[in-house]
Amino acid sequence: MNLPLSEILIFGTLLLAAGAVAGVTAGLLGVGGGIVIVPVLWHLFDALDIDEAVRMHVAVGTSLATIIITSMASVRAHHRRGAVDFELLRAWGLWIFIGVLAGTAIAGFVRGPVLTAVFATVALVVSLHMGFGKQDWRISDHLPKDAGRISLAGAIGAISAMMGIGGGTLSVPILSLFGYPIHRAVGTAAAIGFIIGIPGTIGFVITGWDVADRPPLSLGYISLIGFALIVPTSMLLAPVGARMAHGLNTKKLKRVFAVFLGFTALRMFYDLLS
Repeated sequence: MNLPLSEILIFGTLLLAAGAVAGVTAGLLGVGGGIVIVPVLWHLFDALDIDEAVRMHVAVGTSLATIIITSMASVRAHHRRGAVDFELLRAWGLWIFIGVLAGTAIAGFVRGPVLTAVFATVALVVSLHMGFGKQDWRISDHLPKDAGRISLAGAIGAISAMMGIGGGTLSVPILSLFGYPIHRAVGTAAAIGFIIGIPGTIGFVITGWDVADRPPLSLGYISLIGFALIVPTSMLLAPVGARMAHGLNTKKLKRVFAVFLGFTALRMFYDLLS
């Protein structure tokens, strides 16, 4: 793929900007930045005429790789404020991990538009809930145990891996519906992103290893160029987002979350239908 220097500079600048926004988003909303990175990469790969068969897979895989680093920075910032629930992570972590393995395996075999549809549908549902749901809506005042815990944690892992997100997109609203404090949910979701990112990245490397028509300098479904340009700014700005999160009230935090998800979902649906 031979690109003019001007296009290469624009491509690199957009990736750096995506990393900056993803870092703030990761710290602010606990979503690992994937909600920003995936659609940005998809559009960039589209502009570069990357084959549609692999475009979404590379966007998702690259996003998962960046989430590993972004989540580490975000977790440190939230942990300093006591907002990471390690007891919950011990109870849910294994099942999230197993869900990620299942979701990654499925993603490796389905077509790109399927991943796009999963991303857009889940993002829109969560956005509507966060934007219009009532603060006192509850399924229960306690987190589920036994089979309920396994099902929820596994679903968070599987769907997040297929979407290329860090887990906060699902875990924050789910925890909130069970009466979990929003700021603690955001902090814990950042750690969940780390659990999702590692096995998800490895899975996308393996399933995309011999696939044709991937972007240059790709390791499986991971774009090394995208990873190298997104990570520095996302790491730098994740703590900034975490500080912003602890300065906002619950209602504003939910609205910011809803705006990001709703905008992303509508853009993805537009791409599917156009």
